[in-house]
Order: sequence, then C-alpha cells, then structure tokens
Amino acid sequence: MIARIIFFLIGFGFSIIGFVFIISYLNLITIGYTFKEYVKFISSNIECLIGPIGLLISALAIFIPGGKKNELHI
Repeated sequence: MIARIIFFLIGFGFSIIGFVFIISYLNLITIGYTFKEYVKFISSNIECLIGPIGLLISALAIFIPGGKKNELHI
C-alpha cells in the first residue's frame, strides 16, 4: 500500500514538472515557431517527456491492483 502511494506521488511530481516545462515552452510560438516546430521541439526535450511518463506512473499506481486480496481498492 505504501509503495503505491510513493509511486503515485513520484508520478504526480514528474507530471507536474513535465507539464510546467511544456506550458512554459509555449512562449516559443510567440517568437515565430510554428505549431509543428513546437511539437518537434518539446518531443526532443527530456524534461518535457517526463510529463506523460509521470501520468503513466500515476495511472499504474492507481489502477493496478495490489498483491493482497483484502486490500481496499478505490
């Protein structure tokens, strides 16, 4: 149970960090980048890619059942 909470918090932190970078890089569009160049730029930066990875870790921590049968599921 405690491992699931830790994985959820790690995934949540990764997703917050990643999506903050993605939103902050939206300023590139105002200086002349096209949307295609913007997507290519954020898909090549590792700090932007940890956002979706964090969502995946959080989702796995929530939806994959634990090993004990008597564990309370949300």
